[in-house]
Amino acid sequence: MKILIKAGLALACLWGAAPGGAAAAEPSEKDAVALAEKGARFMRLKGKEEMIRLINARDPEYNYGALYLAMRDLGGITVAHPTLALIGKDLRDVPDADGKLFRHEMIAIANGPGRGWVDYKFKNPANGKVEAKTTYVLRIGDVALEAGVYKR
Repeated sequence: MKILIKAGLALACLWGAAPGGAAAAEPSEKDAVALAEKGARFMRLKGKEEMIRLINARDPEYNYGALYLAMRDLGGITVAHPTLALIGKDLRDVPDADGKLFRHEMIAIANGPGRGWVDYKFKNPANGKVEAKTTYVLRIGDVALEAGVYKR
């Protein structure tokens, strides 16, 4: 019986729930785009304020651990984020581990083409290491939705 329980726990860890209910070890760029687009659809139906509430509440529909939805206004202020301490902050001039001002690029994408990718280095909360990350930025109205994944 103990062996069956251990085997079940091991499988649960390996096949954890991923976006859309599919099993995956790590989210992909495709998952990041899907999450941002899902957020945009929700905003069109229910509004920006309700999306902010769900992001800040770490709603499991928009927060899969390493892959989560965040929102920034077009001037650079964090409007919604699972890390509540970031809300209301202007972090444009805080560089990544290599000194890159990646948030400037995110804002430029939002104010320009309205969708695109930004690459940078960031501390992965899963292992505490600084790793390459890419974030999909999608403008919806007067804000940008952001969903990023660590590169494999």
